[in-house]
Order: sequence, then structure tokens, then C-alpha cells
Amino acid sequence: MTPGNLGPEKVFDKNLPRCKWCNLNNPEYVAYHDNEWGKFSEKSTDDKYLFEMLTLESFQAGLSWECILNKRNYFRSAYDGFDLEKVCGYGEEKIADLLANPKIVRNRLKIKASISNARIFRAVCLEYGSFFNFIKKFLDEYLSRTACAESGGTENAENIAEKAALSAIKIIHETGRSTNGLSDAISAELKKRGMKFMGSTIVYSFLQAIGVIFSHEEGCFLFGMER
Repeated sequence: MTPGNLGPEKVFDKNLPRCKWCNLNNPEYVAYHDNEWGKFSEKSTDDKYLFEMLTLESFQAGLSWECILNKRNYFRSAYDGFDLEKVCGYGEEKIADLLANPKIVRNRLKIKASISNARIFRAVCLEYGSFFNFIKKFLDEYLSRTACAESGGTENAENIAEKAALSAIKIIHETGRSTNGLSDAISAELKKRGMKFMGSTIVYSFLQAIGVIFSHEEGCFLFGMER
């Protein structure tokens, strides 16, 4: 499954209640909310998809996600379908082309960061086998700490971590937040490696988008669907 082909979209009743942030007058935004946002699936472990989403999230800094989503296909075209190797090879000529493209966000700092971030993303993939393996390392540690705290410290943290590593992916269900301990830890590590525009709020939004954190609001017809 590739980022440009997430499978057939389901068309839900337009009168169904949705998350408050979803602009019902924007059909593309509604389709994204209904079919992609917060859904953990095969694509959530695909490096190409993760690279696309992380890059788009970095461009969101200071803007709305709706603004970025409206430009998504233009970004895909401008960034060679988010081909990681091609983006890693971008130089000054390509940067000039991107800055001249009126259909994407023409912010020099963000564009240059997207290229250096791509190189760091590639290095992480080489180190961990995939970018999702990197995410899962932090997810398992976060769930281990949470489980240990909930047990009142009665279970050994190493035993809990081992169980988490052997178990299927566990999704975090929470609403009303913009950061948590998981996004803090991943953000800190990525910034330590040199990534830019990668604060905890951006990382949290990325984790929500790919379905590691499920945040459909109470009252939304999708609330509780992943439980």
C-alpha cells in the first residue's frame, strides 16, 4: 500500500457527527478525517508513507493542517512522490525550484529542513531497519512506563517492557492533548539527531495522523472504533 493509494475510500453519511476540527465544507478534509486520520494500518509502518507524513507535518508549523492537506498533491509532485533517495539528493537547484513553486509552502527554512530531515530519516531507517521500528522502540518504552505507573510499581519495569515488545502494536487512545511523554521523547531524539521543525506538538500530530495515537473526539462517529 503506497501513500498515493490508500485503498478505496469509504463515503460516509455527510450528516454523521465528526470531530470539531473537521471542516465539513471541505470534501477532501472530510475524506481525510473519515478514511485516514487516526487509522493504524499497513501504511502506518510503511517508510514512504511515514516520510511523507513527517515532512508534511514539519511544513504545518505555524499553519493549519487543512492548509497543508489542501496542498498535499502539489507537495507530492514537487517532492518526486516523496521518494526518499531523491529528496536526500536535492541541492541548491532543486531548492530554487521549490521556492519558485507557488502551489506549496515556500518557506526557505522549512524547505531546507525537509531535505536535511530526509537524510536523518534515512539514517534512522538504516540504523533501526525501518522508521516504524524507531517509533515502536519509543512506543514500547512509553507503554512500559505507563503500565508500571498504573501497577503502582508492583511489576518489574523490565518484565513489562518485554511483554510490550512481544505483543501486538498497542494504540494510545486519548483526546484533548497536543503533546505527551511519547511525543516528547521522539521529538527530543529527532532534534538531537539534527531534525528541524520537529517539536513535540508536531510529532504528536504526526503520531495522531498515522494512528499510533487515536484521538477521534467523543461525539464523532469514529470515536471508540479502534478500541
